[in-house]
Amino acid sequence: MSKLLRKPMKETISEGVTLVHKVTKDDSDLNYVGFKVVDIETGKKYQETLAKQECCIVALTGKINVTEGGETYSDLGTRESVFERKPTDSVYVSNDRTFEVEAVTNARVVLCYSPSEQQLPTKVLKGEDIEPEHRGKYSNKRMVHNILPDSNPSANSLLVVEVFTETGNWSSYPPHKHDQENLPEESFLEESYYHEMDPPQGFVFQRVYTDDRSIDETMTVENGDVVLVPAGYHPVGVPDGYSSYYLNVMAGPERIWKFHNDPDHEWILDRK
Repeated sequence: MSKLLRKPMKETISEGVTLVHKVTKDDSDLNYVGFKVVDIETGKKYQETLAKQECCIVALTGKINVTEGGETYSDLGTRESVFERKPTDSVYVSNDRTFEVEAVTNARVVLCYSPSEQQLPTKVLKGEDIEPEHRGKYSNKRMVHNILPDSNPSANSLLVVEVFTETGNWSSYPPHKHDQENLPEESFLEESYYHEMDPPQGFVFQRVYTDDRSIDETMTVENGDVVLVPAGYHPVGVPDGYSSYYLNVMAGPERIWKFHNDPDHEWILDRK
């Protein structure tokens, strides 16, 4: 059984609130990245008090209200399916604070965590401010929504990004890694992938491997699965006929994304 592939758990937290995924340092090899997916029915609420963690609340689908510190941020969320390919709204909440999420419509909410000691202001990250970025060429094309990139100083540790990969393409490719604290060439960042497919009966392949092959897993990933990347290269391949979505959470000792390509495969970047 894979240590890196997580299937949805569907655990009832309270009436109308279902925990779909939960990843913590207590049940994984990740020390910097935490992750939850929560489904909330219309009118129901989810509340959480953060300790020494910051959190990015992503309105994955549906509409939500987020309350923190006496302020309510209303009608967040822009889509009913991630495959509408519209950037969505998120809220950053710093450590030692309490937040509440209320579903205006049935909503799936992603909660992204990383360690934090220094409080920062709560901030709404509006989807309308995200400019979709197109990367790659040939069969290595994808569209990126940078929700909380390292160029945005709103967080202490967290990096959050959405990636759409079309049929027959590869992403996180050529294989790259960021598991060495060797700046400015490479930074140490753990990572998690939350996957969806269109149509939903589809699957993708994801390999996670290190240079010494102490980690080397190739996984068949289905709709709603999560893949953990404590270290190593982590490419994703999308079969013909299906489209891929994933949401990445990254965090490490320094909030900088510097990656290193697998030298065996870096040549594809320069081919004509």
